[in-house]
Amino acid sequence: MTLLQSVAAASASLGRREILIGGASLSLAACARSPLMTVSHTPQLDMKGLEAGVAKIAVRAAPGILGFALRNLESGQVWVRLGEHPFPMQSVFKLALGAAVLSEIDAGRLQLNEVFSIPSEALSPPWSPIAEAWPGQTSYALLDLLTAAVANSDNTAADLLMKRIGGPGAVSAWLRSKTVDEVRVDRYEREIQPAVYGMASFRPAWKGQAAFNAAKATVPPGQRHAAMLAYMADPRDTSTPRGMLGFLRKLDDRELLSEASTRRLLGIMSDRVRISDRLKAGLPKDAIFAHKSGTSGTDQGLTAAFNDVGIFTLADKRRYAIAAFLSGSTAPQKDRADLFADLARLSVRSIG
Repeated sequence: MTLLQSVAAASASLGRREILIGGASLSLAACARSPLMTVSHTPQLDMKGLEAGVAKIAVRAAPGILGFALRNLESGQVWVRLGEHPFPMQSVFKLALGAAVLSEIDAGRLQLNEVFSIPSEALSPPWSPIAEAWPGQTSYALLDLLTAAVANSDNTAADLLMKRIGGPGAVSAWLRSKTVDEVRVDRYEREIQPAVYGMASFRPAWKGQAAFNAAKATVPPGQRHAAMLAYMADPRDTSTPRGMLGFLRKLDDRELLSEASTRRLLGIMSDRVRISDRLKAGLPKDAIFAHKSGTSGTDQGLTAAFNDVGIFTLADKRRYAIAAFLSGSTAPQKDRADLFADLARLSVRSIG
């Protein structure tokens, strides 16, 4: 049995128990957090419909492992599948990074107009339009880097911001200080992306997709495959569906940032994110979706990570946190995106 098959089998055995136990315990925890809460004005989640519907979608996703979570942000009611399973985040981590950067602005230690000059050694692997543009443009304001990292998943922007606030350890320490559990930020993108394929340490000559792909092709296929399996099993730079719901709930409740910084981050996530398929494609056209996606490359038919998380607001102002993670998929890009769109449609049906 391969590593991927072993993880899939273990996940399948946990799924129903986590749906029934994890969802109930999280709902109770949410009620305990807010003792003044009385009666919710929103309908109850259709738990049976979610269980049956997500189970069918998970079968379609196989051999990929699907984690999914939905939370009513008013009542605290939660439904979760594989809530404790750690999934590689890829660019979803930039949501936590963006919040950590904005917390430094709230504290007066950073300014949005601070200018960063980018030498060649600060460039990071794809995806990075900033690296592609270098040396045509070599300086950016902090706000530009924040927008590039969160809205456009730019790896150079993310690494520059991470270094400026003290590195991955500083982001992890900030998450712990906010009691955000099960969301891990451990490495720079310039460390993660080569490791996915068993490549050597990143160097500026690999900037741009074509050069990076050429360097990747020098790694033997078997070595690349083994590296990708190891990456999917690595606990670093992962989030559980349950942990991500906790982060999103705290963000929505203004427990992480000031009102102004919360609005800024949600605005970037709502207005400028370039991904319009996945969960967004399954939501009503008049819904507002503040979200962050994350995607690994596909190598030899295997995609290590395909994710989308965020907060959607319906036209009647009801708000829900949602998180979808897919690891180890062998499906084409469109099929993966369609799975996530179906998860969103199912969620909308379940909330009445």
